[in-house]
Amino acid sequence: MTDKPTLESLRDSIDSIDQQIQRLVNERAKCAQQVADVKQAEAGESEIVVYYRPEREAQVLRKVMERNEGPLSEETVARLFREIMSACLALEEPMKIAYLGPEGTFTQAATIKHFGHAVDSVSQTTIDEVFREVRAGAAHYGVVPVENTTEGMVNTTLDSFIDAPLKICGEVELRIHHHLLVGSATKQESITRIYSHQQSLAQCRKWLDAHYPKAERVAVSSNAEAARRLKDEWHAAAIAGEMAAEIYGLNKLASNVEDNPDNTTRFLIVSNESVPASGDDKTSILISTKNKPGALLELLEPFQAAGISLTRLETRPAPHGNWAYVFFIDFEGHETDPTVAKVLAEIEEKAGYLKRLGSYPRAVL
Repeated sequence: MTDKPTLESLRDSIDSIDQQIQRLVNERAKCAQQVADVKQAEAGESEIVVYYRPEREAQVLRKVMERNEGPLSEETVARLFREIMSACLALEEPMKIAYLGPEGTFTQAATIKHFGHAVDSVSQTTIDEVFREVRAGAAHYGVVPVENTTEGMVNTTLDSFIDAPLKICGEVELRIHHHLLVGSATKQESITRIYSHQQSLAQCRKWLDAHYPKAERVAVSSNAEAARRLKDEWHAAAIAGEMAAEIYGLNKLASNVEDNPDNTTRFLIVSNESVPASGDDKTSILISTKNKPGALLELLEPFQAAGISLTRLETRPAPHGNWAYVFFIDFEGHETDPTVAKVLAEIEEKAGYLKRLGSYPRAVL
């Protein structure tokens, strides 16, 4: 008979493994520093080197998930490696990331999910301010919401791309769980008012109708703002996420109150730089059609002929001219792929206007 391991021997094994992990993580950090030194030497002292490469990070995370053998899930292991890469990058200089605030929003949670905790995340009041911070170079990257599976597109984000010269360099998808939050002095039977962002109120409409049909629903600028307001109100509640509950010290009266359990929001990462191909990419463009019958169909036909799948097609009013429209299109592939490049060249000849918003890795997590 083989002897079963004792609790003491298992703890000794864990301690030994922890030492190996720590040593290897530090070795990886030293290697990352050497990579940064090589890049700087090749670029010269006067040129600013970008150490963060979205396509490289996506490739690394995909490999991590592919070779995972458990018992930890693929996503859990990928999140661990995300934090390791985030910490290694911060050895040079923590990246500054502008996001739609205030602190405690789902956009901040998406920022941490995509970049890890070792970044300097800076809250902005509006989506326009996020674009301005990145455009001016005050932030390396920006994070903005673009669509929700329940409520559709975030039109302010789409409109910001019309005039801004920024590129999309990444995307992140975040499962949205809403909670009913209250302050420590609030009792369930005393709630007469519920604060939240307009979209969140809509995403929880059926639950609110069933549980708080008489409570006043007050739309505010963000879920985090809703949570902040509870500090001075004993008869109110807020619908917000886990991060807002932690930051503002609130109690969770009810969990996962969203009507759709698969409620997910997609966020875009914007920057001043284009991103090379990662092997599994998407491309976003903005086009306007010429004023003639069948113009939109004519622009979409090259995608069908080339076998390129469209993942999103949205219409927005053009900033100039009555009854004029622009179309936002997401499709699979990178703009440097020969097939995609050929399609874009063909469309450019037929469109009244075409703007390439960027090619970027498909969301890994």
